[in-house]
Amino acid sequence: MPHQLYLTCSDLTCTAKDIEIIYKKRWSIEVFHKTIKSNTALAKSPTKVPLTQGNHVFMSIYSAFKLECLSLKYKMNHFALKAKLYMRAIRQAFDELKRLEACIA
Repeated sequence: MPHQLYLTCSDLTCTAKDIEIIYKKRWSIEVFHKTIKSNTALAKSPTKVPLTQGNHVFMSIYSAFKLECLSLKYKMNHFALKAKLYMRAIRQAFDELKRLEACIA
């Protein structure tokens, strides 16, 4: 069975196409908020000082921007990019650990 989506609007002068355009714009904002929340740890700021809170918010938005640039360049979604970056960081840390163990032996 095909998936149906019912969109509503309080503006009775809008056509179905107008409502669809509004929801498309709104959905991109929802995706941005999810990226800010899930991929940039905006809500996890441990700071209490307004200046450091402001810096954390700025860097979260900046990192979302960088993720979007990488997403367009590599044609991957934000979550796949984040996973790839984590895997690369873990690999480098593991390689460094092996290098340090070799120095001890």
